[in-house]
Amino acid sequence: MNTLTDRYLAATLRSVPAPRRDEIATELRASIEDMIEDRTGGGADAAVAEREVLTELGNPDRLAARYADRRLQLLGPTYYLVWLRLLKLLLSFIPALAGTVVAVVAVVEGKGFGAIGPGLVVALHVAVHICFWLTLVFVLIERSQSPVDLPEWTVDELPDVPAHRDVSLVDTIAAVAMLVVFIGYLPLQHFQSWVRDTDGDNIPLLDPALWSFWLPALIGVLALDVVFEIVKYRIGRWSWRLFATKALLNLAFTVPVVWLALSDRLLNPALGERFDWLAVADNREILAVIIALSTAGIAVWELIDTALKTRRQTT
Repeated sequence: MNTLTDRYLAATLRSVPAPRRDEIATELRASIEDMIEDRTGGGADAAVAEREVLTELGNPDRLAARYADRRLQLLGPTYYLVWLRLLKLLLSFIPALAGTVVAVVAVVEGKGFGAIGPGLVVALHVAVHICFWLTLVFVLIERSQSPVDLPEWTVDELPDVPAHRDVSLVDTIAAVAMLVVFIGYLPLQHFQSWVRDTDGDNIPLLDPALWSFWLPALIGVLALDVVFEIVKYRIGRWSWRLFATKALLNLAFTVPVVWLALSDRLLNPALGERFDWLAVADNREILAVIIALSTAGIAVWELIDTALKTRRQTT
């Protein structure tokens, strides 16, 4: 026999536990025959009634899942919210941390900007592994016979109403990223400046004598600037106190750089041996003025922009 009912029974029984197949087969066949008999008793054709009954019963795999008390989803609602919250938490910092460590190690090994690629690849791999293994753990927990008792939700878990932010997360991330890259480049240029002497040795762009005080001090100011950007984002809007702090940080960086440039102490004197035009005093003075004016111009523009934002957000 190879009727539609036989085929439907075979498709259903293949997905149910073997010890229950005979019981389910007898019960399901009887139900199908009763439903067909009810329709034919009303004058319907037997073949048409059989097709309508099986269509009404639906997909045999779904019916088998109901008989076997088996879920038709990878992760059900019991643990979904816990899984999602933990997944977001782990993905928020672990891939970035792993990628940063790999990139820093590559930079120390002298790979320069070539360190970015391995860092991104490692971050992506770590993110994929977190998603896979965390999901697998929750799937196994949900399908185990001993359910995990989760704490009941209470109103104490309600978050505060989100405050309106005039400082966006995108702007903060961009500012912090630029500062981190700048901070990283200051020591990097001492080992990999992409300027070589005639023997192929590296020539730092900045005067190595600055490492005795000025470069560590400038790195410290930039690090404080990173902290400032994070604090500013947490507060969510500009204030005149934040404006004053930003102005002090700008001055703490701009004034030394301008003074070092104009006093011919910023750039490495060895660059004059590599580039003939830098060996000319007038050319060095012109370059120093360009550096000083550019640095001061950026600082002034940033202060004006910050003052306008502060005035707009405090009125």
